[in-house]
Amino acid sequence: MRKSPNYNLIAGCTITAITVSVIVLGFFWTPFDPDTMSSAEKSIGPSLKHLLGTDNFGRDILSRVMEGAGTTLSIAFFAVSIGATFGTVIGGLTGYFGGVADEIIMRINDAITAFPSILLALVVVSITGSGKTILIFVLGILFIPSFARVVRGEFAKQRQMDYVRNAKLMGVRHTRIMFVHILPNIAPVLLSSVAIGFNNAVLAEASMSFLGVGIKPTESASLGRMLLDSQSYLISAPWQALSAGAAISILILGFALISEGLGYRRLWRPAPKRKRSKVSVPSAL
Repeated sequence: MRKSPNYNLIAGCTITAITVSVIVLGFFWTPFDPDTMSSAEKSIGPSLKHLLGTDNFGRDILSRVMEGAGTTLSIAFFAVSIGATFGTVIGGLTGYFGGVADEIIMRINDAITAFPSILLALVVVSITGSGKTILIFVLGILFIPSFARVVRGEFAKQRQMDYVRNAKLMGVRHTRIMFVHILPNIAPVLLSSVAIGFNNAVLAEASMSFLGVGIKPTESASLGRMLLDSQSYLISAPWQALSAGAAISILILGFALISEGLGYRRLWRPAPKRKRSKVSVPSAL
């Protein structure tokens, strides 16, 4: 069967790889110091010296975008790691064993997911205070229910399969069945959920920083904070908002394409069959 490439996955991995490479480079080198201000270079447009221009304090926007994207991605990585780890364990246990504990935990999940995650994060951060570490833990805890629900559904489906029943008859331990036999089979679904989680984490961090309750200005640059600071300069210096907004969009686009591509569960997918047109042969007179 002829196969065609999974363009979504290829494009998503390419965009994400390039973006992550630039972010990793930003951890070690930036064209200028992201926090250095210059009164002589305020709100300068894009040029050979400053490729994305400067902000109202004379700071190089490219350097701040590189640092801000690294901050956003690091928060997303740790938050999704917390949510995926605990969500996978909770969802796996409840989906595999079921029972009363499953019903109780799922009802708690329903109660948490009934409220918008951004709203809950805003409430918690407003009470506990803002900061990078607090934001990571708040978002990580809020991501647990979504991962737990996805993993629970997959485990509940897989436990009815013949290979799981045969493993039980052979006396294989439950933990081995769960994490050696079932978990690899649900890896495509879990990875797709992780990619979606990255998107949600990037949007959550940017939204909260834009609202002023995310990353503190004294900690590091943030894409959401850059959007907040550029509101007053949308007409006079639009490159400030466009640079931060484009960085957020590229981050989200890469992970969205990866999530879409992982739905095919392989890099190459069968090409759709072409219908052969029927040729009518005129009957002999």
